[in-house]
Amino acid sequence: MTGTPSGGGKGQLLGDTLAAARAENRAALIAYLPAGFPTVDGGIEAVKAVFDGGADIVEVGLPHSDPVLDGPVIQTADDIALRGGLKIADVMRTVREAHEATGKPVLVMTYWNPIDRYGVERFTTELAEAGGAGCILPDLPVQESATWREHAEKHGLVTVFVVAPSSKDARLAEITAAGSGFVYAASLMGVTGTRASVGAQAQDLVRRTRATTDLPVCVGLGVSNADQAAEVAGFADGVIVGSAFVKRMLDAPDDAAGLDAVRELAGDLARGVRRGA
Repeated sequence: MTGTPSGGGKGQLLGDTLAAARAENRAALIAYLPAGFPTVDGGIEAVKAVFDGGADIVEVGLPHSDPVLDGPVIQTADDIALRGGLKIADVMRTVREAHEATGKPVLVMTYWNPIDRYGVERFTTELAEAGGAGCILPDLPVQESATWREHAEKHGLVTVFVVAPSSKDARLAEITAAGSGFVYAASLMGVTGTRASVGAQAQDLVRRTRATTDLPVCVGLGVSNADQAAEVAGFADGVIVGSAFVKRMLDAPDDAAGLDAVRELAGDLARGVRRGA
């Protein structure tokens, strides 16, 4: 078995949170929301609202102009954030204020290019200072990740890599050996978005991933309601929900209604992941 433990810093808080959910015989609920949507202040309030509703962990997205994993719902929110002039400093502020208000683990999900341009040492230093737990890096190849991981570990940050149903077993072992915190298992091929069914592919991927690591395996891409959350919670350590939260905010008539909507959805999903407990 391989996989790096969470280490010190807020990465340890992430590990403790996942362990606490496991001790309750349930999966953790992990929510995703992009920073700067609908505004920077509104995005911070949205993260607080999903925590208030029952999320254990939140991934704060760093909006990108050319996302490779995000479907149309998240792309729409990213466009709104970028048109609003979102900067990396605003992402750090989102992490800081959400973590300070709740004491819960907050990760950043980002493509590699913005970090590369910003500077790895600068990014990891500022993320740790903001109270961030680490990063999910969907497009950073493991074999090119040594510099990032060195800086992240120095600051007590976890590095979460993404595995997909297409990943061969040897590749899974390589990815999980380099990662920390948890493994993000993409339940299907393609971009994020809500799906009518999460499918058997996810369960098989979790089984194959667990054969390579002791890290928790959390499933995302497609979960949008309590029934699906309960289904995934039956075989995964964490249930990751993004597009469904963003869609609730996009569909809301105003910002206050959007906060109510994501808080309510978090509550439904939190009950879903506890059904088998």
